[in-house]
Amino acid sequence: MKILLFGKNGQLGWELQRSLALLGEVVALSREDPGGDLAQPEALRQAVRAVAPDVIVNAAAYTAVDLAEREPQQAEAINALAPQVLAEEALSLDAWLVHYSTDYVFDGSGNRPWREDDATAPLSVYGSSKLEGERRIRASGAKHLILRTSWVYGAHGQNFLKTMLRLGTERERLTVVDDQIGAPTGAELLADATAHALRQATLGSAAFSGLYHLTASGEASWFDYARHALASAHAIDPALRIANVEPIPTSAYPTPARRPLNSRLDTSHFQQIFGLHLPDWRQGVDRTVTELLARR
Repeated sequence: MKILLFGKNGQLGWELQRSLALLGEVVALSREDPGGDLAQPEALRQAVRAVAPDVIVNAAAYTAVDLAEREPQQAEAINALAPQVLAEEALSLDAWLVHYSTDYVFDGSGNRPWREDDATAPLSVYGSSKLEGERRIRASGAKHLILRTSWVYGAHGQNFLKTMLRLGTERERLTVVDDQIGAPTGAELLADATAHALRQATLGSAAFSGLYHLTASGEASWFDYARHALASAHAIDPALRIANVEPIPTSAYPTPARRPLNSRLDTSHFQQIFGLHLPDWRQGVDRTVTELLARR
């Protein structure tokens, strides 16, 4: 099996290079590589045609949520048009397309986890562009796995967890939003679950094609997440000076793009179809904290 991976240098792409290598030959492209820039649709087409893969995995995206409010065309090009191009090329090759989406396609209302068939209503340009990417893939007729996830972190790349560990050992006090609820999800977990699902899909049938929610289990606020990460770091190294973390509402931290308050995703469909158990979010956070502290 030949797999073409876009976004190899991102936190998810980094882990996918490892997990997908068990399935076959991986050709991994970054934005800097010829044909790897999702903002260049024709170059993207040529890259797919040159490799002629059995599977295309798109781990690249425009993720600057606030900047997207000022750059809607750029967000649309990368998050909507590029997935359409990849889907069209996948269809012509009879290849599978794996694409990642987000909880931002929902409006964040209520307090129950969102299901795949719930009505979408994004609050931001970023969310709208990701939803449009989903729609174009589903309309293409290509075999696909669209995996919606949330609050991704990893030992590679920049993310909330690494920021909290840095600031939490430099400052005496941190304030963190406590009324946005989701599931911190490790890039390592996402990559391993992707490889498992993709193996079943490619050995099975097009019946696996569809939209799935994929996050770690459990739920937390950003405040809970930060507090747990710093407590985990302190348990590993009691000599670390750890900041006092205090909760604040979203209204106290205004941003150009609105964030959904309820980012919970119901993953029961994914777990049932692919026969996987998704571990509690704390397990992945503790493991990544241990890895990051070991690098110091």
